[in-house]
Amino acid sequence: MRILIADDDATSRLMLKATAAKLGHECLIATDGSSAWEQLSTQDVDVLLTDWMMPGVDGPELCRRVREELGGRYVYIVLITGLGNPDQVLQGMGAGADDYLIKPVLPFAVQTRLVAAERVTLLHRQVLDFRAQLERANLELLGQSLTDALTGLGNRRRMEQDLASTHARAQRIGRPYAIALFDIDHFKLYNDNYGHPAGDDALRHVAHCLDNAVRAGEQIYRYGGEEFLLLLPDCSPPDAPAAAARIQRAVTDTPLAHNARPTPPPIVTLSGGVASWTPDSDLCVPDLLEHADQALFHAKNTGRNRVHTAPHQLPARRAEA
Repeated sequence: MRILIADDDATSRLMLKATAAKLGHECLIATDGSSAWEQLSTQDVDVLLTDWMMPGVDGPELCRRVREELGGRYVYIVLITGLGNPDQVLQGMGAGADDYLIKPVLPFAVQTRLVAAERVTLLHRQVLDFRAQLERANLELLGQSLTDALTGLGNRRRMEQDLASTHARAQRIGRPYAIALFDIDHFKLYNDNYGHPAGDDALRHVAHCLDNAVRAGEQIYRYGGEEFLLLLPDCSPPDAPAAAARIQRAVTDTPLAHNARPTPPPIVTLSGGVASWTPDSDLCVPDLLEHADQALFHAKNTGRNRVHTAPHQLPARRAEA
């Protein structure tokens, strides 16, 4: 353990250091309370052996500072006092001390306190390690709950959270944003021709292409089935179609054969629908999704393998995949 000995009496310091060093512990020395606090604030200390009465900061005040200001780590404190009054001992314990010694201090008494201190500090380290492992496990579970298991993209839950926060931010700062909804063309025919395991591979392939094509700040999600959603924060309406087209081209730039489709090209392609929100708009998130969905309907009904931007007037039904 690393032990800080804080005492203004040289003889006491030498005895405490000799006893601790005999047990194999590393010792730091402070000749007053202010120096002790500086070392506690800047160095990792496991145990503090502190005199009650010292220049600058006294022992009880040092205990209070350790407990109130060093909350991230536990320091085992033994308060050494020449005051044998039980009320004063309890006062020191109330200030944050774990144990106490009454002067004149015997080496054997110091040894027993350090044995207890080593057990307690080890227990605190184990608790901290377990807490860190638990936090990592919780973060991993949270990540899994927000990730689509098949494609590795953000799932519908993650998408809804990000859409809500993006919409709220856009309203707050008066900035536009856009979304694009994509659908794999003739995916049912792909599954019928190649089988569902190959269909899963195709979904992973498309997701990989889309994920590689997004730029900083953009996000891509699996919306459901063979549909994907692109979120474009701080994107103005004139820029949104070009961003969506870039994402759509990412799939055809890495072609995957689809010989079962009834129209050329014989590869997997995407259709997309774009919708934008601007500060003067009264659209909510579901409205924006509906606009993107209707734009996607138009793209699929006019030949597929293209991106369409939502107009002000929209049809009310969707095309078959």
